[in-house]
Formats: sequence, structure tokens, C-alpha cells
Amino acid sequence: METALSVLVGCLFTVSLYLLLSKHIIRMLLGVVLLSNAVNILIFTAGRIVSVAPPFIPQDAETVSDVANPLPQALVLTAIVISFSFFAFLLVLAYRAYQDLGTDDTDEMRVAEPENDGLPPLGY
Repeated sequence: METALSVLVGCLFTVSLYLLLSKHIIRMLLGVVLLSNAVNILIFTAGRIVSVAPPFIPQDAETVSDVANPLPQALVLTAIVISFSFFAFLLVLAYRAYQDLGTDDTDEMRVAEPENDGLPPLGY
């Protein structure tokens, strides 16, 4: 099971990087979503998929060796909430940029540096 999830994480990282290198904002946003999902699955896989023991410590136990680790689940839950809010912010930002500029192509979004103005000064 962990091998399959590791391959899935690799595929998600590959696809997300491909989408992040696109010129269109919507594809970049989908790349951010896939990247956050890949990181969540990576954290979850690194923290063991199959728990050997229940996530509590028996009262008569002297050592704490065979208990489930709740930290990866807590990290993934927190990361899901943060990535969803980050995606919502980026979606609103992309929508406003599309409304103002009329395009979602990053090559056409050259308001600060128009193509016909030439290069900025390269030295002091």
C-alpha cells in the first residue's frame, strides 16, 4: 500500500509542477491544488498507513512503543484547511486579475512592464 501511495505522490508532484509551469492562471491554480494534495499524501504516507496498535496508551503499560502516531493525521488535517483557504484566496485573486486585464495568459499581463518599452536599466 505504501509503495502505491509513493508512486501516486510522485505522479502528483510531476503533474503539479507541469501545471505550475503553464502560462495560464487557472492551470497554475490547479497545480497548486495538486501540489498541496501531494504534500498531504506524502506526510500521511511517511507517518505509517497501517497502525499496529490503537491510538491510546493502556494504563498498565510501562513503555510507550506500540501506539499509533497521531501527529501525521493532525498535520494533514491542518494542511488541508490551510491549503483550502490559500486556494480560495488565489482563486479570488485570479478572478480579479481576469476582470481587470481581460485575460488569464501571463504573457499578456504585462501592465508593469509593457513589451514596447524595452528593457529596464541593468546597472547602476
